[in-house]
Amino acid sequence: MGSWAISPTGAQAGTFSQQNHNFVTIHDFLQSPDTAMNSACLQNFAKITPQYPGIRAPLDSAVADAWLRQLSPLMEDTFGKAGKGWAIQAWYSIVTTPPRDLVPLQCFPHVDGTDPDQLAMMLYLHQTGHGGTAFFRHRSTGFEALTDETYPRYAAALQDDVRKAGLPPARYVTDGAPHFERIHATSGAFNQAVFYRGNLLHSGIIDNDAELSADPRTGRLTINAFFRPL
Repeated sequence: MGSWAISPTGAQAGTFSQQNHNFVTIHDFLQSPDTAMNSACLQNFAKITPQYPGIRAPLDSAVADAWLRQLSPLMEDTFGKAGKGWAIQAWYSIVTTPPRDLVPLQCFPHVDGTDPDQLAMMLYLHQTGHGGTAFFRHRSTGFEALTDETYPRYAAALQDDVRKAGLPPARYVTDGAPHFERIHATSGAFNQAVFYRGNLLHSGIIDNDAELSADPRTGRLTINAFFRPL
């Protein structure tokens, strides 16, 4: 892969919370992070989904596929076998939406889906005042992850929370109060990659008082990927 080469050999696996959620951290993930930074500056970023509070551009599929071949053994060691293997989707992402412009859905922790076998990766490529990724417990249900079975109960309970206490202010999630409790957070150090199950309640750690630049060189640039078992 040349300048896109990664170094998964320094991976550190662990768990967090009393529910023992698996995660993996790799420091110095890219051997040449400047390659990704320079490539990001050449992309045509756009708003792709209404849920993500910023802009995205697809990562080159050849790069993503090469990463997948190297990362598959690591993911299966930590999260279990994928059967027929994995499919990957990956993007450059930059958070750009000012807190005042967030819609209510963006002011709560979220999940990437309810399938516990779908994995997520966040690679932090910014050196801003913003942070990494935080994980949460929903206080009234105790849920830290959602499945097809538990989602209806969670949604009903959250609606009840809002009826009683109102919507949160238009700000990025911090400690999760009053409806959620933060249970773990990654540092978001430059060139750090973290892997976790996408059905965990989580949110990016965004400083509500700091600038949100759309420039890949000065904004909260990440590469995020989803791994779906075939």
